[in-house]
This record gives sequence, structure tokens and C-alpha cells, in this order.
Amino acid sequence: MKATPLTGQFLIAMPNMNDPRFSHAVVFICTHNETGAMGLIINRLYGAIDMKGLLEQLTIPTTDQTPEYPIYFGGPVETGRGFILHSDDYTLDASMRLENDVALTATVDILRAIAENRGPARCLVSLGYSGWGAGQLEQEIQAGGWLTAPADLDILFDTDNDTKWERAIAKLGFSPWLLSTETGHA
Repeated sequence: MKATPLTGQFLIAMPNMNDPRFSHAVVFICTHNETGAMGLIINRLYGAIDMKGLLEQLTIPTTDQTPEYPIYFGGPVETGRGFILHSDDYTLDASMRLENDVALTATVDILRAIAENRGPARCLVSLGYSGWGAGQLEQEIQAGGWLTAPADLDILFDTDNDTKWERAIAKLGFSPWLLSTETGHA
């Protein structure tokens, strides 16, 4: 049986996730195919820098109109590299249109547009990404490490990060507190 690609879905860490980088994480899957998967954690702040600080480091001028978006820890891979998940009302040639009216852009040009307040209506700015090799994500799901759920743009783009995990699980129709921390096979 061929696995369904998870592109455009939420990947939700089970309560027993042992890797602290992914504990209670909600990941938006940007790409998933036979060669692997790539996604961005959407509920973990980077913490070391804010939007204006990031733009300053990149020598991108800001104004009083520059939006102040939080910077997220997208994952443990290439943490010095930026990725912007955003509404597809604004795209560049370098943007990759994903599922659910979402696009991904990883060029400095979108940061310039954001700094000038002419970028996308909604966006999530992250440093680093989460990646899985061929078959790795499927194995982790099979082992009980992750749940999958349809993505919700309100959860994706809002900044109430403390409740994103619970709200993403609730999209599946049950409370996260009903999940067992033990996994096994029947």
C-alpha cells in the first residue's frame, strides 16, 4: 500500500515524543514524497532574535510600518537559513505554492517586501527546518511518534503558540489528554 503524501498537513508530536526538539511540536509539512519530507515547526519560537533584529542583520531597512512577526525555530536542520510560510496572495518566482493556499519562500526578496509592508497578508518566519529521509517519517508515524491532521490556516498563522498543539489535535475530534503516552501494537 502506497503512503499518501502529507504535503500541506500538520504533523503533531505524540505526548511520548522523546526528542526534546519535537516535544509537543506541530509541524507544517511543506513537501513529502518518495525521497523524504521537509516541514517547519510552527509552535516553537526561535527566541534569540525578533523580526527587526533579523532584518537589521541582513541590512534590510525597516520603517514604522514594518510588521513585527515572531521568528520561529523551524527545526534542527540549517538553523541559519530562513524560510517564510505565507498566504499565497503574495508570491515571487522563487516561491513554491503548497497546499491550502499556502506558499513557501526562502529568498531575501520576500523579507524586503515584508520590511516595506508590501508582502503577504499572513506569514510565519522561521529559521531552520525539519527534515526526514526516504521512508523515515513513515517509520516514525508507524512507531507512534506522530499524528497527522489537516492543516488549519488559523492555527498555522496565529501567534498563540502555547495552544497550537492542543488545537491541532482537537482538529481530529478528541482531546490531546486522551492520548496514551505508551505505544504498542495490537
